[in-house]
Amino acid sequence: MHELTKTAPSQRPELHVATEGEFKGWQTWIRDSFENHIGPFWHRMEADGSVRCAFRVEKKHLNGSSNVHGGCFMAFADYCLFAIGRNALNSKGVTVNFACEFLDAGHEGELIECTGEVTRAGGSLIFLRGEMMAGERRLFTFSGTIKRVKRKPLPQAGA
Repeated sequence: MHELTKTAPSQRPELHVATEGEFKGWQTWIRDSFENHIGPFWHRMEADGSVRCAFRVEKKHLNGSSNVHGGCFMAFADYCLFAIGRNALNSKGVTVNFACEFLDAGHEGELIECTGEVTRAGGSLIFLRGEMMAGERRLFTFSGTIKRVKRKPLPQAGA
């Protein structure tokens, strides 16, 4: 388990930074209980301004054939959409479109890394694409669309 510490309260309280281990200095969100369960997934800003995401394959990420489960790749790619598009998004958003191609298998112990780009950011929609690699092997490519949303307050109990 990686030890996490909160970023400054004036920033995003759900954004945490690893303080030790392989991903020391990398960030992750803790707001999504599903991602917390299947992760941890990490991201960081590179020197050139691009975003790199990563996770280390554990036994829990594998399917019955001892390869990374396709659903794990897809969930990680969705995480990556938001990490890559976070500056363009600058608000809450939801994935409204997702397409992917499975190119090769990932294996236990491998470091899976993802890079990508925003291909267009409009008033309400952000279009992105990315690819996952294990070393020099391309494993998975994807594209997706995030829609900016305004969150409605949840109804209060007894109201």
